[in-house]
Amino acid sequence: MTKQQANWSPYDNNGGSCVAIAGSDYCVIAADTRMSTGYNILTRDYSKISHLAEKCVMASSGFQADVKALQKVLFARHLTYQHQHNKQMSCPAMAQLLSNTLYYKRFFPYYSFNVLGGLDSEGKGCVFTYDAVGSYERVGYSSQGSGSTLIMPFLDNQLKSPSPLLLPAQDAVTPLSETEAVDLVKTVFASATERDIYTGDKVEIVILNASGIHREFMDLRKD
Repeated sequence: MTKQQANWSPYDNNGGSCVAIAGSDYCVIAADTRMSTGYNILTRDYSKISHLAEKCVMASSGFQADVKALQKVLFARHLTYQHQHNKQMSCPAMAQLLSNTLYYKRFFPYYSFNVLGGLDSEGKGCVFTYDAVGSYERVGYSSQGSGSTLIMPFLDNQLKSPSPLLLPAQDAVTPLSETEAVDLVKTVFASATERDIYTGDKVEIVILNASGIHREFMDLRKD
């Protein structure tokens, strides 16, 4: 008789998808609100988006317990920064902080896959995309999570980001207007929900621009 062994893992994957699109004067960050484990839905109304600074928002998929731990560290580090510098952290500075925070845990990583979006010091939209150990890149658009393999080809087809190898370096921001970007996000989520069982229920969309930050929701299929 073969000996059976129960394997325990400190990680889980709670699924869900995140998308961010940067424009010339705005940034759109979106994530669905379903949280699952295996074939069970734990909740249909869980926000994967956290507002880290005045002009900086993070959307995270993966293991939500690690995401919460990561958010607590970032909030604490940002508070320290505000006391020392008497100002809010910029989005590129927060992007570097997130990279450093993920990298110092590289031997027992935060199992979270993040997209960071916001406005830079010039008021341009910026999106930073990450792996679990802090490697990051500034891009015009990105997707993370269980539906990213469905969403990313769609965005590539619609937005055709310039190659980073082209010289002189071209701007990474997308040519769409703000309303077109929001409509595109709604379309990609409606599409991904049809094929990915871990994406669904609702999509939360956060729009950052010069006038501030506002949220909107759209229902997705619930099966």
